[in-house]
Amino acid sequence: MKAENFLRIAVTQALEEFFPGANVPVEFQATRKDFEGDITLVIFAMLKVIKGSPEAIGNQIGAHLVAHVPEVSAYNVVKGFLNISLNDSFYISAFQEITSARDFGVAAPTGRALMVEYSSPNTNKPLHLGHIRNNLLGYSVSEILKAAGHKVYKTQIINDRGIHICKSMWAWQTYGQGETPESTGLKGDKLVGNYYVKFDQVYKEQQKELLSQGRTQEQAEAEAPAILAAKEMLRQWEQGDPDVVALWKTMNQWVYDGFEQTYSKLGVDFDKNYFESDTYLLGKKDIEHGLAQGVFYQKEDGSVWCDLTDQGLDQKLVLRSDGTSVYMTQDIGTAIQRMSDYPDANGMIYTVGNEQDYHFKVLFLILSRLGYVWAQNLYHLSYGMVDLPSGKMKSREGTVVDADDLIDQMEQTAQEITENLGKIEALSKQEKTDLFKTIGLGALKYYILKVDPKKRILFNPEESVDFQGNTGPFIQYAYARIQSILRKAHQEHSSLLSEKPFENLTLTDKERALIKTLMQYPDKIQEAAAAYSPALVANFTYDLVKEFNAFYQNVSILGAEDNSLLCFRVYLADMVGQVIKSSCALLGIEVPHQM
Repeated sequence: MKAENFLRIAVTQALEEFFPGANVPVEFQATRKDFEGDITLVIFAMLKVIKGSPEAIGNQIGAHLVAHVPEVSAYNVVKGFLNISLNDSFYISAFQEITSARDFGVAAPTGRALMVEYSSPNTNKPLHLGHIRNNLLGYSVSEILKAAGHKVYKTQIINDRGIHICKSMWAWQTYGQGETPESTGLKGDKLVGNYYVKFDQVYKEQQKELLSQGRTQEQAEAEAPAILAAKEMLRQWEQGDPDVVALWKTMNQWVYDGFEQTYSKLGVDFDKNYFESDTYLLGKKDIEHGLAQGVFYQKEDGSVWCDLTDQGLDQKLVLRSDGTSVYMTQDIGTAIQRMSDYPDANGMIYTVGNEQDYHFKVLFLILSRLGYVWAQNLYHLSYGMVDLPSGKMKSREGTVVDADDLIDQMEQTAQEITENLGKIEALSKQEKTDLFKTIGLGALKYYILKVDPKKRILFNPEESVDFQGNTGPFIQYAYARIQSILRKAHQEHSSLLSEKPFENLTLTDKERALIKTLMQYPDKIQEAAAAYSPALVANFTYDLVKEFNAFYQNVSILGAEDNSLLCFRVYLADMVGQVIKSSCALLGIEVPHQM
């Protein structure tokens, strides 16, 4: 039950009575916390159509609502705002609707399908902190879109070819002495990443030697034996050299296996993987087709370009003079291929860092000019980088924060803090291990997802595991507390909980505020889906927990003065727990039954 729906009808009727024939806009907003009321009618918006004092108009409408709408108990006017108070029967009725709803908050299917791309790693190194934000955003947006009623296909493109993997391959071939993940005990992505770092070390030493011989920096970078060897290996791969291709397949498989372990730890998954080795030749035919249509033009050297200057952008190269592709060519072809693979998809969300903002503006514009209607529904989920107090990360120098190491650190930090609180003595060793993992990962995910995607993050692991404030553990602890209340309620009052006699209750301010917050959940999912922002769900959950804690601290649940009130408060706590669990699931966060 949404108050805005029946109030809009009543206000419209009042306006027609007071101002016949005037087409007066009716605009509602949430009541400011420093004013009394549950929903606010904006009188200022009406003054474009009708004349009069906003205070007088507000009092006239308010009196009409009190007289004709049973759910309205009172009103007050502050300048151009009519603050409307709703009675307990409205909130009790709304709560009954919430408790009777199946999967409260989850919308009915819209018939719209979308693709979400995220992760998209290179196969020369393990996943790091930046990939964690990417994966958590992409996965959470996918789950929120599903809850908003959309069908979602989760995809990634693995950048498994090019000079980066050849650098690791050459270093392993030169210095590896046959090492494997099995012989070293290392995850495959870590082993390959170590050789990427080794390549950079050798490459820099070779540059120093060439510089000492009088070469310029540019010459040293181009002539160093390591880079020449890596480029030769890339050439051999492109020509299908069987030995190089076999090594490439072996080392990439090591990386894929390592990625899967990390994805499993993070709790993310994909419906389909695309590989650059399969897609890097896509797009050429599309460029030829666009050339014939006049979307592109060809220069004298044979290169093909797209002129986007009329859109405030540059001229973009889409095919080199020798006929080879650039990244834009590949992305054009891959987008078209994906939409062919999933013909029911209406659009796609690319989860990629904000350093690629310009690239996606160009990509979407070119696809639109090529005549693809779905190009209007492409969206770049542009996000800011993640920093640590120690500074920026660099893959080549081996200073990145490894995703697996960070996950392990989060679990360790969660263990130390939880054990210091001293409330888990009754748990078994396995239960403790599971709890530390749940708290650690919950802290990591919430800390990252509570921030608007567009903003840069300074990630502080210890701060994220704090049990107070806007953190994952704070929310998880509230859920665990609710489960404890429910267990005790069923042990001591099971006979009372079979019915819901709520009709004639008088609610406290805390109960009313808690129901009001619960009512926002379906709209908050829709808002988050429209904005592709898990932060909206995360911060709603935090607000819900704060409201529950205020309710818990001021109202006795199991010590209620009568059975009907006790039953109502238990159901209210239970519903809060269900919404916490549901909203946390949209963020990929598990909630513990005991902490």
